[in-house]
Amino acid sequence: MDKDILDHLKTLHTSAIDARNGYEEALEDAEGKGLTSLFRDMIALHHANSEELGGLLINAGEEADDSGSFMSVVHRTIMSVRSLFDGLDGSVLPGLIDGEKRNIERYDTAIQASSSTPAIVGTLTAQRNKIREKIELMQQQNAAYEAAQS
Repeated sequence: MDKDILDHLKTLHTSAIDARNGYEEALEDAEGKGLTSLFRDMIALHHANSEELGGLLINAGEEADDSGSFMSVVHRTIMSVRSLFDGLDGSVLPGLIDGEKRNIERYDTAIQASSSTPAIVGTLTAQRNKIREKIELMQQQNAAYEAAQS
């Protein structure tokens, strides 16, 4: 497999782990309130994506490092601090939406770089579409939250 494609897969794999770790912290800090079901859904989504991406890396003879990056620490810290001061209610949705949009951009770049490998493109496109669906759900929740605050 092309080194450029492998680099993109590694980046997506690490991003999925970092996102999952941040949502795990949010779920723990939410203590069963607020956006608990959304956090669980996002943990499952990013975990499944990281597992699938890890499988692609292993099949290509690469190591699938499940430790994430420094961003895992950043995501966890942000969620912990938000939990202490504001709680993890609808007010966190804009930040979550922005983070997932950055994930979509990473997928778009990886899909473009992988255009010569249809199987990779298919996997990445399916994962991207699932994230896009969750973004749309979060945007709906955010609109409802903002309307309730007015």
